[in-house]
Amino acid sequence: MSADLIINGLQQGLILAIIAYGIMIPFRFLDFADLTADGAYPLGGAICAVCMSCGIHPAIAIPCSMFCAGIMGTCTALIHLKFRVNSMLAGIILSTMAYSVNLRIMGKPNIALFDCGGLFGANIISNMLVITVLMAGCVIPFAVFLRTDFGLRFRAVGLNLNFAKQQGVSIEKYTMFGLFAACSMFGLAGSLIVQLQSYMDVGIGVGILIHGLASLMVGEAMIGNATLNRQLLAPLLGALVYQQVQGIALSLGLAPSDLKFFTGSIVLLVIALKKVKSA
Repeated sequence: MSADLIINGLQQGLILAIIAYGIMIPFRFLDFADLTADGAYPLGGAICAVCMSCGIHPAIAIPCSMFCAGIMGTCTALIHLKFRVNSMLAGIILSTMAYSVNLRIMGKPNIALFDCGGLFGANIISNMLVITVLMAGCVIPFAVFLRTDFGLRFRAVGLNLNFAKQQGVSIEKYTMFGLFAACSMFGLAGSLIVQLQSYMDVGIGVGILIHGLASLMVGEAMIGNATLNRQLLAPLLGALVYQQVQGIALSLGLAPSDLKFFTGSIVLLVIALKKVKSA
């Protein structure tokens, strides 16, 4: 595998890590099976692309993307909490609706941003530094939050729902907050990939959930999730390793069209290994 492929894999892996962190919040801290990523990720990209094509600075376009994607996550939580719709079904419904919303926002299926500038340039190391700083700007405050009294109540929702209710924890408030935070990260990742590729296509979110989930599972398989520090490190480590594994697969001759099958196989393999280990 060439050095360029490794470095590009690290760059893509950092963005994938942001998605993995977004997946970890509902799945691990809220015990909430959320599938909103497939809609929130392209929504963030669409908002960013339209803002940049209108001349808005990327530093403003990114928080706009995060906020809109976060609102989408809050809507998923509300549909589940208020209408008693299964959490996965709520995510699927909103992700399906987001496709039409994105087309309406963009006005066409794709937008080229080659003349709109952006946060990234030709220096890939600088690009990785920018992505790392933005990711740290989300993850570090969230890690600090998890250690506060509010954070302990937040974690209690996923650990023991009945216990949390008995302690007076507002399940609705913490669930909406968690989904907002998670989908904001999807929006951040979508806006970053659009700027990195200088191109937005309405179909970029297809299958992104499984990539993020695979990264999270690979990371947890490597270092476990017994402590909070391990939980917080697993998405980053897993995404970087997972992206390199994909690079190795491509360098060995696997066609890009086979990557979705490859990704699903990794997820099934990790699940099988966990079952064997726990047996």
